[in-house]
Amino acid sequence: MPKVEIYTTPFCPFCDRAKALLTKKGVAFEEFDAPHGSQARRDAIARSGGRSTVPQIFIDGRAIGGSDDLAALERAGKLDGLLAA
Repeated sequence: MPKVEIYTTPFCPFCDRAKALLTKKGVAFEEFDAPHGSQARRDAIARSGGRSTVPQIFIDGRAIGGSDDLAALERAGKLDGLLAA
């Protein structure tokens, strides 16, 4: 199973939605608390090519994007392929 990382903040409904989808699929993920101004947030921005919103999701180091991007991959039937690699 690939390494899945997600940068989040507390009380973020988009973060909760992304984590719920990953959990529903049985995917283990590493979560990083990334409040505004933190080193973790700067790391997420650098890794994602400048995206400053949360969540930021990475599968095997590849920037997937946020909650909407993750859901779009699921709707298109492409998420399982990324998670099976």
